[in-house]
Amino acid sequence: MFENLTDRLDKSFKILKGQGRISEINIAETLKDVRRALLDADVNFKIAKSFTDTVKEKALGQDVLNSVKPGQMMVKIVHDELALLMGGQAMDINLKGNPTVILIAGLQGSGKTTFSGKLANHLKLKKQKMPLLVACDIYRPAAIEQLKILGEQIQVPVYTEEGSKDPVKIAKNAVKQAKKDGQNLIIIDTAGRLAIDQEMMNEITAIKKAVDPHETLFVVDSMTGQDAVNTAKEFNDRLDFNGVVLTKLDGDTRGGAALSIRSVVNKPIKFIGSGEKMEAIDVFHPDRMADRILGMGDVVSLVEKAQEQYDQEGARKLSKKIAKNQFDFNDFLSQIEQIKKMGNIKDLAGMIPGMGKMMKNVDVDDDAFKGIEAIIQSMTPEERENPKVMNGSRRKRIARGSGNDIQEVNRLIKQFDETKKMMKMMKDGKGMAGLMNRASGMR
Repeated sequence: MFENLTDRLDKSFKILKGQGRISEINIAETLKDVRRALLDADVNFKIAKSFTDTVKEKALGQDVLNSVKPGQMMVKIVHDELALLMGGQAMDINLKGNPTVILIAGLQGSGKTTFSGKLANHLKLKKQKMPLLVACDIYRPAAIEQLKILGEQIQVPVYTEEGSKDPVKIAKNAVKQAKKDGQNLIIIDTAGRLAIDQEMMNEITAIKKAVDPHETLFVVDSMTGQDAVNTAKEFNDRLDFNGVVLTKLDGDTRGGAALSIRSVVNKPIKFIGSGEKMEAIDVFHPDRMADRILGMGDVVSLVEKAQEQYDQEGARKLSKKIAKNQFDFNDFLSQIEQIKKMGNIKDLAGMIPGMGKMMKNVDVDDDAFKGIEAIIQSMTPEERENPKVMNGSRRKRIARGSGNDIQEVNRLIKQFDETKKMMKMMKDGKGMAGLMNRASGMR
């Protein structure tokens, strides 16, 4: 995410490295490079210039402490301005009303339907809402079917009127149905086009007028950069939406849309999407995104993701098993499942300060654990529960059954043994000191 921009900004700040203080001369060179980095990230020229002018004004107006290096001060100023550029603080979605009506708008291919499912799942789990998804895209082939499949995945009902050619009527009837069935949240997935046209605008405007939504969200593909910003402006002029949703952020190495869209439409980015999984949705936090852009990681979001998957009862049972040295492959597999639910592995690593650079050229896909899972699933129940029985012939059978080499099976068993020892060490109170001693002995 935004790795090109992160690299460029990092190089820009190195210009100030070794300088005794911030001066008009050395800051001019740094900010010239920062502006180029923003333009290369597909940020609007006026926004890039205004941004660097503000940073320059604040940097030259600072009484830089002797203990703070100029480069560090510049990073702090740029961080704060980036956060302000993207909105300053997270903005909550409006959930007033019973039922709450949320209208989803955007171009075709922006990810509206997938986001509708993600939002329903998010509000169902986090806000204990009872959602109803409404299929108002009557034009795109399989759009209704896609929403039905998503609804089944997250166990949320989907309202459809297959054969109907009137999306306004569908939306109005869905609201009536939701009230009748006691659902308190309605998410209306509307049709998009490959480009903005008058017919589409008239239709979405008519739906909005008919259902009077509490929240209208504009969904946009972040990878389209300035095109996304221009589209947002045209939609906002007609719809006056409440917030923006940036999808496909995991594939956006530049960041132009995230950095420009707030300034152009003066509406907050409320959610971001990264990946196809229903859990791959996050509330947008400008300050945390500024951290990530500057390579500082995002530990707060990482901890929140971990807490979401934290099973208190499961953790208690696991703790007892570790204390008795009974940690087995079933537990190992369970831990992998929890990590997978947190999101894309490379994206998670980028939330750890310093790890973003280390992971830059490392290709980690969503199937990173596939080989490990195949090996464990090829074991018998006895082998999973009692790893000590794993002899040579069993390992060969597991390798054949999982489609792996015997070396891969041996490597996994060794990793499992090391994990088990480290977990036992932490549980026995030896903590970090024990781990450090063990690590020094492994060199």
